[in-house]
Amino acid sequence: MYALAECGYRLVDTAKRYGTEAFLREALLAEGVPPRERLFITSKLWPTDYGSSSTVKAALRGSLDRLGLHHLDAFLIHYPAVSRRLEEQKWPLLAETWRALELAYDEGLVRAIGVSNYSVEDLEKQLEHGGETASMRPLLNQIEFHPYQQPTELLDYCAENGIQVQGYCPLGSGNLVGEPVVAEVAGAVGRSPAQVLLRWSLQRGVPTIPKSTKRERVRENAAVFDFELSDEHMTVLNGLKAQVGGGGGRKFVELDIAGKIDENLPDGYKLDARLKENLLAS
Repeated sequence: MYALAECGYRLVDTAKRYGTEAFLREALLAEGVPPRERLFITSKLWPTDYGSSSTVKAALRGSLDRLGLHHLDAFLIHYPAVSRRLEEQKWPLLAETWRALELAYDEGLVRAIGVSNYSVEDLEKQLEHGGETASMRPLLNQIEFHPYQQPTELLDYCAENGIQVQGYCPLGSGNLVGEPVVAEVAGAVGRSPAQVLLRWSLQRGVPTIPKSTKRERVRENAAVFDFELSDEHMTVLNGLKAQVGGGGGRKFVELDIAGKIDENLPDGYKLDARLKENLLAS
């Protein structure tokens, strides 16, 4: 609420899995929050809801109801992953799911459809299995993106195919804030390391999604549009991946998403009680 009402944020990124949609409904109704038409609201479809048009639409309407909205600005397939018991049917199932998103798009329930955590191979396989039933490519691919994680091939592929890349985890799970090179650039431009990392992503053409529940950091993260990093600074930050051998941060390919799906944990299980109590105020 604070981010929208006082700091100029206009993009809201959520998902059924996060367990935050109902909280956001209250925040969107709060005094001082911009009207709906000035906001861009994204949610995501969890793998347990993949499948037929009726299954996907029920999940989408569930998100809309929890958010108190008539439409989403973007709705994404959360991961290119399914339950282990469905592994042999994975790509036909994802292609069917994509077709269901296209139908929701045609119906006006969403203004853009896309994917999240997709590699080049994932994008091509979904298109291949979609065959003649698929009428459009994803408009958006949301991926982990920061100087430790720079998938150049994927960025080039998306640019060539009209797919906007959007980044999450811009601070590399906090690991990059203490990186000496980042601190050096931050000192040179008179900004915080977090602001430098967000600005780096923007200048790479990748809009990014910072996350914080601390008011001072929420405001700080929004103050990245009144300065630029020099070509020299961009080159230094671009080179971080090579310096650390591609390590650091968190990589989707290393996560056992199928295992997470099969654990059947409730949506929002990562939210602790204190965070839930303070979510609206933040």
